[in-house]
Amino acid sequence: MAGSLFIVATPIGNLGDISLRALEILKSVDLILCEDTRKTRLLLMHYDIKTPLDSYHQHSSDKKYATIISLLRKGSSLALVTDAGTPSVSDPGNELVEFLTSNENGIKIISIPGASALTSSISICGFNMSKFEFLGFMPKKGRKKIFERIKEIDMPIIFFESPFRIRKTLTEILESVGDRRICVCRELTKIYETIYRGTISEVLSIMPEKIKGEIVVVVDK
Repeated sequence: MAGSLFIVATPIGNLGDISLRALEILKSVDLILCEDTRKTRLLLMHYDIKTPLDSYHQHSSDKKYATIISLLRKGSSLALVTDAGTPSVSDPGNELVEFLTSNENGIKIISIPGASALTSSISICGFNMSKFEFLGFMPKKGRKKIFERIKEIDMPIIFFESPFRIRKTLTEILESVGDRRICVCRELTKIYETIYRGTISEVLSIMPEKIKGEIVVVVDK
C-alpha cells in the first residue's frame, strides 16, 4: 500500500505557533523533507523530535524526486515542511505536490494546516478581504507590468517583498496606482514585529530608510 505525504505548516517566527497535530505528525513519520535541514533541526530540537531529515528545495534533482516516490510507493510516511509557514505557498513544495498528483494515483497527500504569513496579514490589515489577489514574491524584473496590472484589479492585493526593495516598490506603486491604503507587516509573530498602516505616502514617511526582516504587503483596492 502506498504511503502518505503530509504537508505540515510550521511557525513563521514564534515557535509556539505550531499545532499539536503537526507535532504528532513530525514525530510519527519516517522522514521529514525540508528546505534547510539546519533550520528545521532547530524546531525539532525545541520539541525533542528525533525524526530523520532530508533536504528538498527548488534545486532538488530528478534523483531526489525518484527517491521520494520510491519511499512513498513502499508505504513510507513523509512530512514536507518549509523553512517557515505553510508549504506550497510561494515555495517549491507546490512542485512536488503537482508532480505526485500528476504521476501517482495511490499516494495520499494530507494537509496539516497552521501558520501562514499570508493569512496572518489578512487577519490584521483591516481591509475588506472577502476577495483578494495574491502575487507571491514581487519579482526583480518585469515589475512595471505588475504595477500596471494592479490598476485593473478590483480587490486588495497581497505580496511578499525584500526589505532591501520595499521602499522602492512602494514608491513605484504610488506612482503607478496612486496613494492607496496599505498595511506593511514586518517580522510577523517575531520579537520585533512591526505593522505600518496608512496611505502609501504615510507609510513611506514613517518607515525607516533601512529595515530588516520578512515583509508582507497588503494594498487596498
